[in-house]
Amino acid sequence: MLIAAYISFLILLALCLGLELSACRSKLSGSSCTNPAFLKFQLSYYQVYFLALAADWLQGPYLYKLYLHYQFLESQIAIIYVCGFASSVLFGLVSTSLADRLGRKKTCILFSLTYSVCCLTKLSRDYFVLIVGRILGGLSTALLFFAFEAWYIHEHVERLDFPPEWIGATFSRAAFWNGVIAIGAGVVANFFAEWLMLGPVAPFMVSIPFLVLTGVFIMKNWDENFGKKNNFSRTCVEGLRCLLSDRRVLLLGTIQALFESVIYIFIFLWTPVLDPHQPPLGIVFSSFMAASMLGSSLYRIATSKKYHLQPIHILSLSVLMLFFSLFMLTFSTHPSQENPSESFLAFLLIELACGLYFPAMGFLRQKVIPEKDQVGVLNWFRVPLNLLACLGMLILHDSDYKTGTRNMFSICAVMMVMALLAVVSLFSLVRNDAELKMPPPGQSQQLPSTPEL
Repeated sequence: MLIAAYISFLILLALCLGLELSACRSKLSGSSCTNPAFLKFQLSYYQVYFLALAADWLQGPYLYKLYLHYQFLESQIAIIYVCGFASSVLFGLVSTSLADRLGRKKTCILFSLTYSVCCLTKLSRDYFVLIVGRILGGLSTALLFFAFEAWYIHEHVERLDFPPEWIGATFSRAAFWNGVIAIGAGVVANFFAEWLMLGPVAPFMVSIPFLVLTGVFIMKNWDENFGKKNNFSRTCVEGLRCLLSDRRVLLLGTIQALFESVIYIFIFLWTPVLDPHQPPLGIVFSSFMAASMLGSSLYRIATSKKYHLQPIHILSLSVLMLFFSLFMLTFSTHPSQENPSESFLAFLLIELACGLYFPAMGFLRQKVIPEKDQVGVLNWFRVPLNLLACLGMLILHDSDYKTGTRNMFSICAVMMVMALLAVVSLFSLVRNDAELKMPPPGQSQQLPSTPEL
């Protein structure tokens, strides 16, 4: 596993960085890239946002390993993860209103504070303290994926009056560097935890300086802005009305709930499946991130002028790939026939599928869901998503480790069969819908924001 992890990482890194860097060179020709005032503003956003992302990604590789290091049972670890998922859906529902009322700058500072406390709780072996830390992690993640972008968009459009089309350029570049930071974070986490032998708590302590710098730069360089104080219940009611009145929205929500809940379960299971075979977890994590980044690059190539595939086709492919990966895992995790190399390959295919899925789903959501209903509908999408993930964790909680893991992958494979049926229904419904097709090559299009996962 040690050799396989490093070889896979180097191959994937070479592939995805080669594709992404060639794409970046072709994009560096536009007025948005030569305007000094815009570049200065963009830099003030990037230096904060990238620090926050680095702190977040550093905590990914060794979270499960840390709980295992503290000698908790898998059933106890599952409960901690359930608390994290539950807090994520709860705070995800209210994060928009919180940022609009408190102020986006203050909310981003709150993120740096709560995430720092979350990291500090990892020093404790007390089960209750670790649960509190996981809940704070759910709050921090919800703030990370809304407040920063909301602050940027308001400053870009309202205060500085830059052209709205430049927003896509900023988020497109942020998505690229998000992938690079994720890959680097796995290597750094592996360096401190394993090469320096500081243990699985080390990456969490390394995250704290990044979070402190995030808060300092926000206080020093950012101005405060506020959003409109929308009625939360009214937003949810209108979102539900949109969800139930448009079959396309309902099918998209079904696909998202099934696909992303399986990904959440995968995030929990990959460490206990591979860890008994002693792989370098940080390098494995970096390989996952490189595979996801490669998937995003392949999406861009597939929808380019040369191939011009449609997002609905790529969404179908990503769901099929995820089903195939889970089918592999039901055999490679069999208690009497464990095959860690095959499991690792299946996990890489899952991440590759994610890289294809998120931009395709982002494009379709943008086209299908009216802008005024986006927040309400996405809130409703998150509810079944997190409920399915929590249910999966609770099933594992009541199962024997060896058979429970394999059974969970089997259940996830069945869920992806349901997602495939939903994709087929959506495809038959929209195959003649010109609105859901990519614009002709050369015509501008707004790129989806950085994916949550």
